[in-house]
Amino acid sequence: MMYLTILMAERVGLIIILAFLLVSVPFFRQLLFNQTIHAKIQLVLLFSIFAIMANMTGIEIDASNQLHDKIILTAISANDSIVNARILAVSVAGIIGGPWVGGLVGIVAGMHRIIQAGIAFQSWFYIPSSVLIGFLSGFLYHDRQSYFKVMTPWHGFIVGLLMESIQMAFILFFSPTGWSLVQYIALPMILVNSLGTSIFLSIISMYLHQEEELRATQTHSVLQLTNETLPYFRQGLSKSSAQNIVKIIKKYTNFDAVSITDREHILAHVGAGSDHHIPGNSLETTLSMKVIKTGQIEIADHSKLIGCKEPNCPLEAAIVAPLRVDETVIGTLKMYYVDRWHLTPVEIQLATGLCEIFTNQIALGQAEVQAQLVRDAEIKSLQAQVNPHFFFNAINTITAILRHDRQKARELLLQLSTYFRANLIGARATEISLKQELNQVDAYLELEQTRFPNKYRVTIKQSVPDDAYLPPFTIQVLVENTIKHAFGSRKKDNVVEIIIKKEEGRLQIQVTDNGTGIRPSLIKKIGTEPVISQKGNGNALYNLNQRLIGLYDQDSALQINSDDAGTVVKISLPYHTKEFKKNESFAC
Repeated sequence: MMYLTILMAERVGLIIILAFLLVSVPFFRQLLFNQTIHAKIQLVLLFSIFAIMANMTGIEIDASNQLHDKIILTAISANDSIVNARILAVSVAGIIGGPWVGGLVGIVAGMHRIIQAGIAFQSWFYIPSSVLIGFLSGFLYHDRQSYFKVMTPWHGFIVGLLMESIQMAFILFFSPTGWSLVQYIALPMILVNSLGTSIFLSIISMYLHQEEELRATQTHSVLQLTNETLPYFRQGLSKSSAQNIVKIIKKYTNFDAVSITDREHILAHVGAGSDHHIPGNSLETTLSMKVIKTGQIEIADHSKLIGCKEPNCPLEAAIVAPLRVDETVIGTLKMYYVDRWHLTPVEIQLATGLCEIFTNQIALGQAEVQAQLVRDAEIKSLQAQVNPHFFFNAINTITAILRHDRQKARELLLQLSTYFRANLIGARATEISLKQELNQVDAYLELEQTRFPNKYRVTIKQSVPDDAYLPPFTIQVLVENTIKHAFGSRKKDNVVEIIIKKEEGRLQIQVTDNGTGIRPSLIKKIGTEPVISQKGNGNALYNLNQRLIGLYDQDSALQINSDDAGTVVKISLPYHTKEFKKNESFAC
């Protein structure tokens, strides 16, 4: 029995060595966790070869329990038996591929065992026993919730022990030499094949740990990649940004080529195939067109599936993922290999993750562009409200003054020039200095107070330097809104006080009037929606409030308190002395 155990260990060792070599082959690694019908068929073929090899490298035992150690067993006597590792191959097939893979491998293994015995009737039970073992192995552990779950070696030993015991039970009940044969072969076969199953799964587990380490390394690379590509994706999907992006992706991954396309043209391509995958050309592959049409990620493990029109294209495998904005496919991200066996589940997961990240980055970039357009539109809306009526009123005032005080008219023209110059600066800048803002306010007040002498008394109390920065029109809009709406038809004793100070690291602006106040029902609406009035379209304070919140934070929103004695409007902005840049912290 000891000699038989040693011989069995040699046979199982051959299977283990072959398994170790196979795990080193990317093609086999792809099959381990691929759930497609095509992959399952390949697993059936692969493990069927294992099972047949186990039969052919077995040890023949005659009716008197004598061992015949041959190199290859192509055929045996109908009354003889074989000690082999067939059940090991069938069990592992079920564990890896599931019940149907295990069952089909069991059919092949059992049929080959019968053929070895010359299709003898007494060997028929090897088919149902092998099928049963294949199905049971698959049902005992077939969990594909994660690519990186597999039965532990210890559990593999228990399963191997159980499956080999089932085989012994069939031999005991259905073999002509049942009990005498089982007495002799049971212990060596159960022990060695159980250990073999455990070692086989240990090899696969070792590979999986390597894959996990590779994923951890790739995660670090992806973080670097994401950080470097973000500025380009925020520019939008264009030829220039795509060129930089594909170079970064190629730098941090092991893909042989990387492409980005829009819906019709190649925007950028780097790596293998650059001689015919040329930026600016129409889409070269049918796979890209399919992804754009369906919006689903596509994987090709053969050049024919890629569908490149160039017959000498070196690209053999591809992952093509859609790039979306608002559920609309705007282009594709394509990653290629020149050797199809490089395409493993890890690379597929990497490509899928990159696609999701890049889609979010593109959406973020477009959102920022839209936000900038909104801010520009708000400024233009402010100008559209301020300019026409104010311009004509100012010209009429200057014309009237010109008849009796040319020097005053000249000063007013200069103030009008200052006012409109400030408007042009405000249209181009996100922020301006406090000095520039107050110059515009002074120009406006000078022109208004000339039109209505002694109607308004405006004071400015400033305790911060002129180089503090704030958005254009911030104080101007508040002052103009007060002049237009606060006092109704009252002709005198109209007081406006402007206070500008620094408090708790923020620029505090307060505009107070002694007007008639604002109806309580309107206070909640001001700044949150346009409020139509007889003297305006109601957009000025709304646009200002939304601009302040969008540029800074919710704490920068308008704060309004009003009663019969007047109105107080406050604004609290982050204090800084240089123009605000996006992603730049404020200096307090």
